[in-house]
Amino acid sequence: MTDQQSSTVADTPVNEPEQNAVKTGGRAGRNLPAAIAVGAMLGFSVIAILVFVPLVWVGVVAVAMAVATHEVVRRLREGGYVIPVIPLLVGGQAMVWLTWPLGTAGALGAFGATVVLCLIWRLLSGGLTHAPVNYLRDVAVTVFLAAWIPLFGAFGVLLVYPEDGGWRVLCLMLGVVFSDIGGYTAGVLFGKHPMAPAISPKKSWEGLAGSLVFGTTASVLAVVFLLDKPWWIGVPLGVMLVITGTLGDLVESQVKRDLGIKDMGALLPGHGGLMDRLDSVLPSAVATWVVLSLLA
Repeated sequence: MTDQQSSTVADTPVNEPEQNAVKTGGRAGRNLPAAIAVGAMLGFSVIAILVFVPLVWVGVVAVAMAVATHEVVRRLREGGYVIPVIPLLVGGQAMVWLTWPLGTAGALGAFGATVVLCLIWRLLSGGLTHAPVNYLRDVAVTVFLAAWIPLFGAFGVLLVYPEDGGWRVLCLMLGVVFSDIGGYTAGVLFGKHPMAPAISPKKSWEGLAGSLVFGTTASVLAVVFLLDKPWWIGVPLGVMLVITGTLGDLVESQVKRDLGIKDMGALLPGHGGLMDRLDSVLPSAVATWVVLSLLA
């Protein structure tokens, strides 16, 4: 990025719509009507599954993890990384599906096995007569991907197994969605102070405050009315969802900035790739499982 481009980014109003938003119907060139339609369709589909056939959620997450992993691996390969995609994809499926009979041990055991297999796969990628180039870089990124996508996704699956599991997953989704709504609304209306301008110039501290209000309120209501648990459990849940969701979004923003790309893919009109929608949900799934396992 040139100095002139950096200055342009730095001067962009925090959390305010782009000048062409009226023409495109969205922010930063997004097609807002398409984004709303796709988001509504996905939301209704998830709710229907969790209410009527909650165990189907396992298959939904398994497919989503495979697609998201493929998206990121493809982008990394474009950037020159050599990722052992076959053991990563197979290991990712094992992390998700082994939660069904084995619970947390299944996910963690499959993660460990995936890491070992990926290390060996990359080591032998050039045969026994040629030492691999950039081995440390590639295996570090591969281990990061194994944790970031399928392992985090496995915690989203672990939420669905208790008797009230479908509602637990909905608590996760509602907290993340309303955190986003609160952050967007407060950022557009009041955003003046950038939170992480070097990573995501449009995120503001005012937006974070809006996320905390909306996300925590939604989590309190979800815990009370969906789980029939004390209201105070929703407070740490909401705060954790806001923190992990915001940091998850920043992590993906930095990854894309390192790779010089805008989106991980183009699967979802108005949203980008599937991973562009899961960036805040995946770490939030871990937070939800931890809070509800300890307190609910």
